[in-house]
Amino acid sequence: MTAIRKIGFIGVGNMGNPMAANLLKGGFDVTVFDARAETAAAFVTQHGGKAASSLADLARGVDAVVTMLPDDKIVRKVMLDEGGAAASMAKGTVLIDMGTCDPTGTRTTAESLEKIGLHMVDAPVMGGVVFAKDASLDIMAGGSKEQVERVTPLLKAMGQSIVHCGDVGSAHAMKALANYINACALINAIEAMTIGKKFGLDAKMMADALVPMCAGRNHPIQKKIIPQILNRKYATGMALSFIAKDVRIAVNTAHAIGAAVPLGEKVSALWDDAVTKVGATVDQTEVVRYWEDATGVKL
Repeated sequence: MTAIRKIGFIGVGNMGNPMAANLLKGGFDVTVFDARAETAAAFVTQHGGKAASSLADLARGVDAVVTMLPDDKIVRKVMLDEGGAAASMAKGTVLIDMGTCDPTGTRTTAESLEKIGLHMVDAPVMGGVVFAKDASLDIMAGGSKEQVERVTPLLKAMGQSIVHCGDVGSAHAMKALANYINACALINAIEAMTIGKKFGLDAKMMADALVPMCAGRNHPIQKKIIPQILNRKYATGMALSFIAKDVRIAVNTAHAIGAAVPLGEKVSALWDDAVTKVGATVDQTEVVRYWEDATGVKL
């Protein structure tokens, strides 16, 4: 299997620019293309490498094509539409899609590429522009073991960690789920702190206090999911109904002082329903059964 040295990079915007630059710093031969020709030209002026005049020009003779684009539809378009990169790629070349895309769309694109002798790895990133600049991105990878191993040296030039999530599409699914968790956590904290502020608590005090109370060893993934749920111990020592009660107290407090609590109201309703369906006296971590039963899977 040919080692990857020559790369075509499509999309050198805010994220793609520093990522492609780090590939150049890593000793790779990089040709860039962007929908805005001036953006690709500016990249070459700033970092070096070459700018392609077309997708076909970019794809000729490369070992891999990297895309950093907004969604899977655009990835499919630049690869498979008339004039797309795939038609000029040699058999055995790999597409590495590093944007955040719909995993079902990624699988569809991968299937189309495999039919013409091309491979695909989805490798979305976590960390944003700051980590892209210093090559410390966290990168998830989806694809065959062989192809993920093949692209790992390239990924290491852009990131500090690479996690193989499974088959093609699995990394895009994992990225979306991670950001879903982060999005929930962000508005959860904001909602709680605005309630606290209206109650009279200091914002900085709350933020400082919530770090040891809710992050690190007290974060539910570290404290409950890994040690209690995944091994089915269910032994935190707190009953499910007690957590439901505490959530209800927080929501009632918000109502009493006229604070907005839309997320809390929904969370309280879910925990109350779990008390009814799973049981009031079982361990709080058995709340997982509420979602397992509804979804038809076991964690």
